[in-house]
Amino acid sequence: MSRAAAEVLSAPIVKPKASRDDRMMRAFMGVIGVYLLVSLALPLYVMLSKSLEDHDGAFVGIANYIEYFSTPALAYSINNSLYIATVTTVITVVLAFTFAYALTRSCIPFKGLFKSITMIPILVPSLLPGIALVYLFGNQGLITGLLMGNSIYGPIGIVIAEVFFTLPHAIIIIITSLSIADSRLYEAAISLRASKLRIFFTVTIPGCRYGLISAAFVVFTLAITDFGAPKVIGGDFNVLATDIYKQVIGQQNFEMGAVVSVVLLIPAVLAFMVDRVVQRKQVALLSARAVPLEPQPKRGFDLVMLGYVVLVSIFLIGMLAVCQYAALVKFYPYDLSLGLHNYRFDVMDGGGWDAYYNSIKMALYTAFFGTIVVFSGAYLVEKGRGFRHGRAAFQFLAMMPMAVPGLVLGLAYIFFFNHPDNPLGFLYHTMAILVISTITHFYTVSHLTALTALKQLDAEFEAVASSLKQPFYKTFVRVTVPVCLPAILDISIYLFVNAMTTVSAVIFLYGPDTNLASVAVLNMDDAGDIAPAAAMGMMIFYTAAGVRVLHYFGSRWLERRTQAWRVR
Repeated sequence: MSRAAAEVLSAPIVKPKASRDDRMMRAFMGVIGVYLLVSLALPLYVMLSKSLEDHDGAFVGIANYIEYFSTPALAYSINNSLYIATVTTVITVVLAFTFAYALTRSCIPFKGLFKSITMIPILVPSLLPGIALVYLFGNQGLITGLLMGNSIYGPIGIVIAEVFFTLPHAIIIIITSLSIADSRLYEAAISLRASKLRIFFTVTIPGCRYGLISAAFVVFTLAITDFGAPKVIGGDFNVLATDIYKQVIGQQNFEMGAVVSVVLLIPAVLAFMVDRVVQRKQVALLSARAVPLEPQPKRGFDLVMLGYVVLVSIFLIGMLAVCQYAALVKFYPYDLSLGLHNYRFDVMDGGGWDAYYNSIKMALYTAFFGTIVVFSGAYLVEKGRGFRHGRAAFQFLAMMPMAVPGLVLGLAYIFFFNHPDNPLGFLYHTMAILVISTITHFYTVSHLTALTALKQLDAEFEAVASSLKQPFYKTFVRVTVPVCLPAILDISIYLFVNAMTTVSAVIFLYGPDTNLASVAVLNMDDAGDIAPAAAMGMMIFYTAAGVRVLHYFGSRWLERRTQAWRVR
């Protein structure tokens, strides 16, 4: 080897210097990363620390946990929560699979209508199905006799309310899973003279198993962390979510509330981690030669499926109709005359009409600022160059909120933002902290939506812009945003609707001037004003549904103006 060659080989490897665009992108990613640290990671760390301290702030180790598990009434809530979540998961996944199967594998009419009906529970706070069940099966309910002496206040009521609340989430996932099928597999099974039952268990179920597993974990997480339904219809049947509320609001025992929050966090995190592992194992089910499966008309089967989806739709619409009836009846069950008396929120406990207007403002702020933060962060992660470890850390922070229950996040905010040494303490009890907590709580789904849209864009857009010496933000504004506009609109409406309906994420954070409609429902129900609570819940539904309709027509108009390239 020559001396010159040896010098070249022994010379240190010099990494290419980051360009100005790269430095700017890393700086912006750092800003959003700091937001996630302050709004998520640090509050959770402070809450974990609080669970290891006594009332005076002295470190006591696991003494609080020993006290918790030594208290039968508190420890029993773990079994109750796991029982409710497990039963709800089994029932919901079976109902959702059958419903999705009817929409994807039969030739029933009005599929779009039935699918829209299943989205109703997403537009209402989880308190509302509990109120509907009180009017249906309560001590003076419309059809109390159907329970045959059993009380609706307890596990029966919680499970029914949770099934109503979680059903659309499972249906969305399973429909997506069942929609991807190769008809050649079914043709091969038929040619081998396999029975319909055998085809179902050897072709259909294996083909959608990842969707079923994912739906099961999503439902389990939603059911075990939900606060609204157990609070309204749970009675003396305590679960972890209501224990947190009782420890903090009822007994002002913040240390024990932190302990229960950590206990509630564990199953939610485990379910999320398992779901992530399962999704990584999912493989492509359609090849380039696949033939999409198209259902063929079968009169008997189609009639059965139609009857089933009609029954499920009646259940969903019926729950909502009962709430609307309760909101219009003057004084149930003594004065059944209809009117708008229950909509006089200003004479009720709960915050009045101001709470409703606050919710609209909070939802608009959340949709606007949240969409900017989420989509910008996803863009920096997906389209950034280099800085591999920093992008991986950002991605981890972006995925964390999915595993954090709203009550846990809200309690963590109390410990963090209300700390006397925190310079951000001025945010407590303001509209800003409600917006921050809501954006953070629903960050993950929005982030994944943005990533899905951005992955569809070829990296050559950025390469060409770089070769033309165009700054990345011009490519972002002129190319990325217009192309991804449908996903951006979906993120905005997702954040708006969830901001209108959320209870758990804001229950500990609102102030005298920032009460919200969803919290007003809870407060009026606590005060015994169940009919006005139903009326406020219906106002939330009509607002969310109205914005959904506006979003649909607005997005169609914008897509015609900006997405013409999608049409041949």
